[in-house]
Amino acid sequence: MAKTNEPVKGVADGTVIVSSWTQDAGYVMVVQHRGSLISMYKHNAVLVKKVGTFVNAGDIISIVGNSGEMTDGPHLHFEMWYNGNSLNPEEFVTF
Repeated sequence: MAKTNEPVKGVADGTVIVSSWTQDAGYVMVVQHRGSLISMYKHNAVLVKKVGTFVNAGDIISIVGNSGEMTDGPHLHFEMWYNGNSLNPEEFVTF
């Protein structure tokens, strides 16, 4: 869980490739990084960056929320993908 309205920061430099709404995941942000690495941030309250925007590691990209049908309180659903395969984010990011 996370606090409502807490800023979400990008984990690495990259370009926003998705900044939109889905029924299940609510407001979703996806960033394409170097080397076919993708980070995904779901259930946001607000999306701060638009598709095509370059972001640096640590930039605020969205605000924690509770959007979408597949949520049970304010939190950030975070995923990392490499060449279409899911990764364990704890192997790359210190939380």
